[in-house]
Amino acid sequence: MDIGAKEIELIVREVLAGIEWSNLPAASIPNRGDHGVFERVEDAIEAAYVAQSQWVNHYKVEDRRRIIEAIRSVARVNAESLAGMVWEETGMGRREDKILKHLAVIDKTPGVECLTTEAISGDDGLMIEEYAPFGVIGAITPSTNPTETIINNTISMIAGGNSVVFNVHPGARRSCAHCIKLLHQTIVENGGPANLITMQKEPDMKAVNRMTEDSRIRLMVGTGGMAMVNALLRSGKKTIGAGAGNPPVIVDDTADIKLAAGEIFRGASFDNNLLCLAEKEVFVMESVADEFISQLQIEGAYLLQKSQLEEILSFAMTKRGDSYEVNKCWVGKDAEQFLNAIGVQKKEVRLLISETDKTHPFVMVEQLMPVLPIVRLKTFEECVESAVAAESGNRHTASMFSRNVENMTKFAKEVETTIFTKNGATLKGVGIGGEGHTTMTIAGPTGEGLTCARSFTRKRRCMLAEGGLRII
Repeated sequence: MDIGAKEIELIVREVLAGIEWSNLPAASIPNRGDHGVFERVEDAIEAAYVAQSQWVNHYKVEDRRRIIEAIRSVARVNAESLAGMVWEETGMGRREDKILKHLAVIDKTPGVECLTTEAISGDDGLMIEEYAPFGVIGAITPSTNPTETIINNTISMIAGGNSVVFNVHPGARRSCAHCIKLLHQTIVENGGPANLITMQKEPDMKAVNRMTEDSRIRLMVGTGGMAMVNALLRSGKKTIGAGAGNPPVIVDDTADIKLAAGEIFRGASFDNNLLCLAEKEVFVMESVADEFISQLQIEGAYLLQKSQLEEILSFAMTKRGDSYEVNKCWVGKDAEQFLNAIGVQKKEVRLLISETDKTHPFVMVEQLMPVLPIVRLKTFEECVESAVAAESGNRHTASMFSRNVENMTKFAKEVETTIFTKNGATLKGVGIGGEGHTTMTIAGPTGEGLTCARSFTRKRRCMLAEGGLRII
């Protein structure tokens, strides 16, 4: 039987992997796990640590590119089944929209192509700066975009030369374990090291604490709520934090109202408003408010009376002293379920809308539900002031519909968000129907912005002095 170069290369790598394991003390060799899924987080960390050493020492950048393309292919074939599993396990969102989210992260998450080398040559020598891996990354993922975040983070992080230990949301652990096994098998079958991505089978906060305490984990990445991000920041470990958002929209008196209604309806109803970047509240100038609300109804939105909104508030949020908290049982539920709960029988409704004042709980609290509050205000200045207050300093996402460049510029400067979308659904800000790459980890709190492989690397400089290598 003839053995080709590829087969020889795979055999050599398996032998090298065996040498890596044989050099470990017997007590430190972890249980091999089930395609990256381990009973103990300590074993998941140890396995990922060994895998990362193999990945950076025995594989080329071209190998990363090839394996990432294999991950894309397999994930694309399984996008519908993954979306279905998440929908069934979490009970949140819309299956058809989850398919689109999966396809977006599969096709538009950058790989090694964003790891460009910078070089400066001069009389005093040649300087190059390259993007090097951190090592082992600990990644916390949410229940709202669980497998989408795993696919997105896996592509970005292993492209940067890292391995990843995931601690997934318990509410989506079965879907996440299935996804990790699928991607792990793809990596191994294409010649990559086992355990490049791992997770603890039953995720919990104890596992997160062990990850932050383990010196082998060099970077923590948290995608989810601000409480989790703040906890990671307090741990003392280098952290990339993607926290909450409460994205406001302004519609001014120069806007194309039909366009605004169509785009806002699409964005706010997408996956039942689960995305942290989705439109959460609208501030519209009074002169165009009636037309705007009418156009939203034409798009298919159901207009709630104020008494109906208050009835929904009574069960969708819980009052704690002077503030409100979201009732998680209603996060990501269909608009029809909210209507049924208040005795309204209506089919094929994707979005509920209602007029409110600017301090209503549905305006000020990120609710992740297909309920869109609309605030009418007399002036553009009032809209900006109220929108900035509702955004609450998250610096996540905001949008505006206008033909007035000065107005758009003023709002963008005031709100200071990571994503600012003009005359389009905020989905376009992460490449879903718009230009640019896609990510599920939007790091506003820590400043990395829309993350990609480069975000999960550290820049290293090499200097060849005395004019070396210059040919002029």
